[in-house]
Amino acid sequence: MTATGLRRFRESRKAGIGLRRFREPRRADVERCGMCAEPIGEDHGHVVDLESRALLCACRACHPLFAQDETVRGRYRAVPKRHLYDPSFRLNAADWDELQIPVRMAFFFRNSALGRTVAFYPSPGGATQSELPLETWERVLAANPALAGALPDVEALLIDRRGDGCACHLVPVDACYRLVGLVRTHWKGFDGGQEAWQAIDGFFADLRERGHAVPLREEHDGR
Repeated sequence: MTATGLRRFRESRKAGIGLRRFREPRRADVERCGMCAEPIGEDHGHVVDLESRALLCACRACHPLFAQDETVRGRYRAVPKRHLYDPSFRLNAADWDELQIPVRMAFFFRNSALGRTVAFYPSPGGATQSELPLETWERVLAANPALAGALPDVEALLIDRRGDGCACHLVPVDACYRLVGLVRTHWKGFDGGQEAWQAIDGFFADLRERGHAVPLREEHDGR
């Protein structure tokens, strides 16, 4: 590596401290638990490494050891299986523009190391971070309190702004990176192509089937 290349490598590592995106688990011929190295099947859980922001595969024995409750401390958190859906979620165009998301989909989760919520959106190059105006995000949450209880680091609010409305799902954070993988795999050209959008629409249809709808808000117009 040249001196210039080494300098760029060091600078890129320094710039990513504290804001590194999650890395998807490595695939191998025989997939193994990232905690105990035992072989695992396709249907397995994940844990988040809070220091590296990586997702690690976890076997059925290891995954419960890192469940998030008041007794758990340390570097790792188990990603739960909870799926919720808010059919009355509201997000107007002005707030979306203020959130600085250039595409129709984005996910938001609280990074406990940074002490704040961060935002990412899928792109052909992977999960891209957006600078999140916290005041705008707090306003969105205040208007939609039903899904405000996402667990830090391991659950995310995934928003999809379709032409017929806005949908919001509370999902395990690994689901967001499955969506990122779909976009990377299928996206072609400028607009993604039919194959990509079929995969994306299928992903959100599956979320709606798996998710439990939170109760609809009662509207009061003051009359």
